[in-house]
Amino acid sequence: MPLNDHDLHNGGAGFPSSSGKSFNGYFDHPSGLSFRKNDLLDARARRMFETTAMACAADAYPFQIPLEGRTGPQVRADGHSMLMLSSYDYLGLIGDPRIDKAATEAIAKYGTGTGGARLLTGTTDQHVQMERDLAAFKGAEAAITFSSGYLANVAILGALFGPADRVIMDSLCHRSLTDACRFAGVQLQRFRHNDPDSLKLEIEGGSPGNRTLIITDGVFSMDGDICRLPEILELKKAYGCFLLVDDSHASGVLGANGRGTDEHFGIPTDEVDIWTGSLAKSIPSTGGFAAVSQELAIFLQHGASPFIFSAALSPASVAAIREGLAILKREPERVAKIARNAEFLRSGLRELGYDVGLSETAVIPVILKDEATTGLFARRLRDHGILAAPVLFPAVPQDSARLRLCVTAAHSHTDLEYVLEVFAKMAPQRSFAVGQPVHRSTNGSHGVRAHG
Repeated sequence: MPLNDHDLHNGGAGFPSSSGKSFNGYFDHPSGLSFRKNDLLDARARRMFETTAMACAADAYPFQIPLEGRTGPQVRADGHSMLMLSSYDYLGLIGDPRIDKAATEAIAKYGTGTGGARLLTGTTDQHVQMERDLAAFKGAEAAITFSSGYLANVAILGALFGPADRVIMDSLCHRSLTDACRFAGVQLQRFRHNDPDSLKLEIEGGSPGNRTLIITDGVFSMDGDICRLPEILELKKAYGCFLLVDDSHASGVLGANGRGTDEHFGIPTDEVDIWTGSLAKSIPSTGGFAAVSQELAIFLQHGASPFIFSAALSPASVAAIREGLAILKREPERVAKIARNAEFLRSGLRELGYDVGLSETAVIPVILKDEATTGLFARRLRDHGILAAPVLFPAVPQDSARLRLCVTAAHSHTDLEYVLEVFAKMAPQRSFAVGQPVHRSTNGSHGVRAHG
């Protein structure tokens, strides 16, 4: 539903925000928490409570915004239509009637759950075929799935590696990989982001392990840049290491057919030992996967705790994954549109003077550095009908707070022109009052006009 003047003009006060009200008035009064070292909530919780209280007091709490329907380029929140600019639905497939039909048919046939974990009674014929589809998509011998991308990484590290091994990981890898290393108890070393020379030094330094695993993201989730896979592979081979690539933000985004980082570089899939990824981004479902050799898949089915002790993916999720993969195979032009949309928005933001970091994909950070500035900027964007997620410490380092924008194949050129018009009005070098709305015309086109 396109935005209109009524949606974007609320008496000059901007859109209301209900997200901070999800705490049931908790922050309306002093909490009385002492944050002593022997309290259940110790000193580590103090900063979170203080910043959340300030954000709620300013009507600027930016998280957990309750959407009133499905996500997509247009969403509804707090009774208003808004442009979604931070969704991982890169291919624009959420709400596609073909996927909805597949999911509802799966519920009719299999029900809403499987009643078991995958190793025991939770595997259906659809799970088996889904994993064959995933393996074919990735060009791997086999695939194994888990209930989330996070758990896929936890499963792999916990099942394959332990305290006698070491991991050397890019410093900007996803938090799930850091947690997975901690749970596995491996020795963890970090190399400077996308720096093969630093990786080489880390391989040669540190305490040697029985085995060394190199880990990198394919596309980095906070910066939108691509790993230097060819150079990493050279080092892997030269030093006899293993390699895991998390392709969560590359699947459906990189390569002519959206296969990911290997297709982007023209590298055979099997040169990487382990591919992991999410099935809740370009593929509009839930779950995570590992694409591996047949031997590794068999071992993981019997040795990965999240496969053995966690419920199987629901039939609706499995059906959505299968149909999403089928649509991507038939419609690779969606991948090209992501790239065009990303380049248009990224170039436009740079021309306006914004720092978009190293982005070269659908993830486009707008790095504002200061956390308060970033949070208030996100709140002001809501006054113009744009939802954009701020990312703050500890998700990113101190003094690198940012808005994380994500473009999708479903965004129209008009959508992105409107985004640039709003960002032009809000550029730091220009004068712009908080709460001063920018309007879209009532015919659905995007335009800017001064308030009053």
